[in-house]
Amino acid sequence: MIPPADRVKRIVSLGLPIMAGMSTHVILGVVDMVFVGFIGTAAIGAVGLASFFSFIYLGFFWGGSVAVQATVSRLKGQGQEDRTAEFLNAAILLVLLTAPASSLILVLATPWLLPLMNDDPSVLNHGIPYLQWLIASGTFVGINAAFGGFWNATDRSRIYMRVVMATGLLNIPLNYIFIFGPLGLPAFGVTGAGIGTALASVLGTLYYFYFGVRYARQNGFLHRRPALSQMNTLIRLAIPSGSQQVIECLTLSLMYKIVGLIGTAQLAVFSVLMNLINMVGLPAWGLGIAGATLVGQALGRDDTSDASAWAWDVVKVGLAAMALLGIPLWLLSDSILAIFIHDPEVRIFGIWPCRILGIIIVFNGIGYILSAMLNGAGDVKRVMYVNVCTQYFLLLPGAILLGPYLGFGLMGVWAMHQFGFRAVQSGIFIYMWRRRRWANIRFW
Repeated sequence: MIPPADRVKRIVSLGLPIMAGMSTHVILGVVDMVFVGFIGTAAIGAVGLASFFSFIYLGFFWGGSVAVQATVSRLKGQGQEDRTAEFLNAAILLVLLTAPASSLILVLATPWLLPLMNDDPSVLNHGIPYLQWLIASGTFVGINAAFGGFWNATDRSRIYMRVVMATGLLNIPLNYIFIFGPLGLPAFGVTGAGIGTALASVLGTLYYFYFGVRYARQNGFLHRRPALSQMNTLIRLAIPSGSQQVIECLTLSLMYKIVGLIGTAQLAVFSVLMNLINMVGLPAWGLGIAGATLVGQALGRDDTSDASAWAWDVVKVGLAAMALLGIPLWLLSDSILAIFIHDPEVRIFGIWPCRILGIIIVFNGIGYILSAMLNGAGDVKRVMYVNVCTQYFLLLPGAILLGPYLGFGLMGVWAMHQFGFRAVQSGIFIYMWRRRRWANIRFW
């Protein structure tokens, strides 16, 4: 059943700016891949490996975005808009207390940590300095995540979009300059991509503070001291939701390790495939975040029926969008892969996995959407438990078995990832949403 036009309009008006902003992150990952593709296959593998390794750390701070969005959307639903920025203030303070020291420790430990994932010297030479720059930006990534959750929860996702797109567009010339060193400037290669990304995060933080001072002072931004109870609420939500990101990124890093056992060419293809997931899954993630706001505001009004209805309306809109985006992946798989991988003998490993992705994303996207809305409803612990169980009892053992052990190669690993992992997750999240235990969760 097609959702009513006014509800579709509400979903799209909130979700499109979020998708536009998120697409900038995806585009930056693609641009990095395209730029470093001219350096070599090992450089592509290094960027993919280091990026996911960095998310093991940076993903924890993104849990703060979920916590801010969940709490702020409920306050807005309750009509307490003058207090919504109190949780933003608390989140920024928590980031400042935790991120600088932890970033420094991990930057120093990177030369010992990255080889645990891959021992190819060419991959490590590119990947270690690139990863160090990404980790060094942790404080700014954490603050930016908190701001994003706030703007999306208060129906001002266009501000989130403006900041992310502005800094993202600036990152492209920064990357080009630092990677290739035009006009006689020093060329840093893959390291330059990390420098450009870190600088973009800093600029994004400054831009967010500008909008915060201009548009969120009436909500208490930098005006009201965070209460200890508010910080405790954020921690209670952020740790499980951040752990979800950490666990998933750790799993993906281990997946890189598994694929690396198959071969460097397969590792390069896997890196590209993961970026393609980000592209085709964009409606699911963007609309899932929009749905989390709609669900949170409905729960703030104590209207659980409307919260449930919003979820299924968001799923319907998301499925249509993902079906359209998936078509090129199974019709033009070789042409799409050729954008990133210039060697046809390497490209052949990715053609069928690309086709599979274009088809199965329609069902797997339901899991992306519902998990975001379960987080928005505060059901963060159970979502975390599902992630842990499916990743460590299904995905990783299955990938090792089908890939290196039984010899099915990248195709076996990819089949396990899409059918034995993501599709199973989607079924579980559908069951969880229909049971509606999330409707009884209270924050205060």
